[in-house]
Amino acid sequence: MAAIRFRLILTAALALAACEAEEQPATVPAAAPASACEQRAFEGAHFTLCRYDPARHTIVLFTGQRSFEALEAELGSRTAGLRFAMNAGMYDEAGAPIGLFVVQGRQRRAINRRPGAGNFHLLPNGVFVVAADGRAAVMTSAAYDPASEPHWATQSGPMLVIDGALHPAIAPNGESLNIRNGVGVDAAGIAWFAISDEPVSFGRFARLFRDSLTCRNALYLDGTVSSLWDRPAGRRDAYSRLGPLVAVFDRDSRKEE
Repeated sequence: MAAIRFRLILTAALALAACEAEEQPATVPAAAPASACEQRAFEGAHFTLCRYDPARHTIVLFTGQRSFEALEAELGSRTAGLRFAMNAGMYDEAGAPIGLFVVQGRQRRAINRRPGAGNFHLLPNGVFVVAADGRAAVMTSAAYDPASEPHWATQSGPMLVIDGALHPAIAPNGESLNIRNGVGVDAAGIAWFAISDEPVSFGRFARLFRDSLTCRNALYLDGTVSSLWDRPAGRRDAYSRLGPLVAVFDRDSRKEE
């Protein structure tokens, strides 16, 4: 009788253990790192889009670092609040901007409206400006007024979108394909920094801003050297000879510049 009772107790215990094992949730794989940016397909090509929202973020322009590694060394503990960084304008062999550059309200280099060769001088070129209250805008260099006293500004070229129209010199889909990056501002005041994940034409890149991001004005920042540091996602492109850089931070992570 005792042996039967023991077997019954053992059977019940094993059944209970099996039931409890079945009720345990399956192991959930670790979530992928959060990204400050998003991926989007457009006209069969792929792009990474990073946003600057003045209500949630602060923005800073840097020059002289030449790489994201150097930028990280300069930021030190502030790196923890960095959302993303990207190259932000064309530059000379020393890495200095070749057009307008304003840092914390101080003009480091004057507006450059001279004609010349290369993408920068494919007029109209343009400027990306940020006011002291954080509002951002893209405009042609001809429309830029130094009396507006921006807090941050960088010049590049060509413009991609001008008042809702594509730059007149940009072909719909030219033969020149490249990794490209640029910036546009939509009607809500969000600045979209975009970088292509594969070589694309000027025309397709411009239409991304006009048709997908609904930016009435957008500015080309560069090609070939185009690079992104998406810190939360662990992406940091390794190109080491960059010029001006733009960095966007969580608003509550650093003192206002």
